[in-house]
Amino acid sequence: MTAQRIAVLHAVDQSPHVTADRVAEAARKRIGSISRQAVYDSLTVLVETGLVRRIEPAGSPARYEARTGDNHHHLVCRSCGRVVDVDCAIGHTACLTPDDDAGFEVDEAEVVYWGACPECQTAAS
Repeated sequence: MTAQRIAVLHAVDQSPHVTADRVAEAARKRIGSISRQAVYDSLTVLVETGLVRRIEPAGSPARYEARTGDNHHHLVCRSCGRVVDVDCAIGHTACLTPDDDAGFEVDEAEVVYWGACPECQTAAS
């Protein structure tokens, strides 16, 4: 692990569902200089090794989180883009098993719930 990767991992750990731009800002505060490419390279390695999970809500930049390996899901606010973890599918859950897997060996299912967060609901009232 390099100092850059440690700084990137720390940034993701401290701010769940963070964008790469925010990771870069946090990493720079921690170690000083780090290039945008080094941030992306570090994120790629951390995702490939399973230390970080990448999620890509439609219409949003990729986001990163340190919570991995538990097949949790997300709530996404259509107004402000806030992302929140949802614990709902642990182990075998019928709605997450495809009727026809077309020969695939399924190892993960991704569910994204869309709506309005409490703050955006209040603002709209």
